[in-house]
Amino acid sequence: MAMYESGEMYLETIYILSRKSSAVRSIDVSEYMGYSKPSVSRAMGLLKKDGYITMDKTGYITLTIDGEALAKRIYERHTVLTKLFMNLGVDEETAAEDACRIEHYLSDKTFDAIKAHMKKYQKQ
Repeated sequence: MAMYESGEMYLETIYILSRKSSAVRSIDVSEYMGYSKPSVSRAMGLLKKDGYITMDKTGYITLTIDGEALAKRIYERHTVLTKLFMNLGVDEETAAEDACRIEHYLSDKTFDAIKAHMKKYQKQ
């Protein structure tokens, strides 16, 4: 099933927050992303319906196996692209913003080539 860019961003945010705390709720996602509570609530409903997250009775969000796999993939793209742009001399804030825009549209083939290139020519 195709995932929209916004869905990927929500999953990535849940993944980032879950690495910092075992308890992630919609309010945490809302505050982190700067989105309204109703927008986040709607997105969580869609992610739950599509099988990417579960939510318990108290509102705590957990990534499913599929959700975590996709979130890790997006997060890896974000971190690798940010590092690449910084290696090219771009400041960290701009590099991270540009990586966030590109990570959702880059083909797996191109991303794999970027990773291989960076591994081969990594700045020590």
